[in-house]
Amino acid sequence: MSKRFAAGAVGAACLSTILLAQPPVVRTADPIKRGMQLTDFPRTINIADNVYTYEDFHAGPEKFTTTNLFVVTSDGVLVADGQGSAAETKGLVEAIRKVTPKPITTVVIASDHGDHTAGNASFPAGVRYIIHPTSKAILDASAEAAAKAGRASGWKPPADAELVADKKTITMGGEEMQILFLGRSHTGGDLAVWLPREKILFLSEIYLNRVFPAMRSAYPSEWLKALDRAEAMNAAIYVAGHGFTESGAVSQEEIRNYHKAMTAVIAEATRLYKAGVPVDQAATQANWGEYASWTLASSQGPIAIRKVYEELSGRLK
Repeated sequence: MSKRFAAGAVGAACLSTILLAQPPVVRTADPIKRGMQLTDFPRTINIADNVYTYEDFHAGPEKFTTTNLFVVTSDGVLVADGQGSAAETKGLVEAIRKVTPKPITTVVIASDHGDHTAGNASFPAGVRYIIHPTSKAILDASAEAAAKAGRASGWKPPADAELVADKKTITMGGEEMQILFLGRSHTGGDLAVWLPREKILFLSEIYLNRVFPAMRSAYPSEWLKALDRAEAMNAAIYVAGHGFTESGAVSQEEIRNYHKAMTAVIAEATRLYKAGVPVDQAATQANWGEYASWTLASSQGPIAIRKVYEELSGRLK
C-alpha cells in the first residue's frame, strides 16, 4: 500500500465520491445540457489514488463549474486553487475533510483571479502558499488599492508565500509534484500542477473545458504556446479550471478542442483587425462558427476581440 493510499484510506472508506463516468457524455460546460441537476453540485471526483477534483458553480447567469485539484498524502494535502467566496472555499475545505483527516498544508494559486482566490481566507491558517511572482504582485496591488479606497481589501497572499517563476518540484509523503509556469495565458502568472507518477496535469485557467476563451487579462498568442507545451506533456488526464472533469481520453480530446477554439477565436479577431473593422463594431461582425454555442460566448466574444486587437496593435502590456 502506497503512503498516499494509506493516508486517504480512512476518508475514502467513509465517503462515496463520484467516479469519472465511462459512458459517452454530452460535450458541454452546461450541467443541464449534460443531463445533470443543479443539486448534483458541489461534488468531489476521485480521478486517481488519492487525487481528486472538486467542482462547484461559478457565479453568474450561465452555469458552469469552477474546478479545484487536491492531492492527499501521508504528510498532508495539497490544494490547487480555491473558490470564489469564503463560503464556497469553506465547502471545498469541508469536502476534503470528508475524504481525509490529514491537514491541508499547501495551496497553489494557479490563477490569481477572484473566482479562484477570493475565498482563500477559508483555508487553514499557516498553510504554505505557492504563487507566481506576477500573480502575487497583482493581488498585492489590488488589495492595497481597495484598502486606500475604503473598500473591502479582499484576500492578499502572505509575505512568505513561495514564488515560482518557472518550475518548482516539491515532495509530500514521498510523492513528487511539480509546479509549472508554462507561459502567460489567461493571466500573466498562470501556474499548472503536474503529477508525474499519475500523469495528471491541472491547468487551472490555461484550459477552460467548453467555455469560450476568456481573455480579459490574457496574452493570446502566448496562450497558444502554453497549450502547445501542455499537450506535449502527454498527460493521462488534463484537468480544466472551468468546465467538467473528464475521463482520460475525453480530457485529451477536449484540451485539443479548446486549443482549436483559441486558434479560431484569435484568427477571427485577426481577420477583423486586418480588414480595418473598428474594435467597437467587430463583435457584431464576428463569425465564431461552432464556438458561438460555447458557454459565455456572448459575453466573452467582444472581450476576446479587444484583447487580440491590443496585441496586434502593440498595446498589450
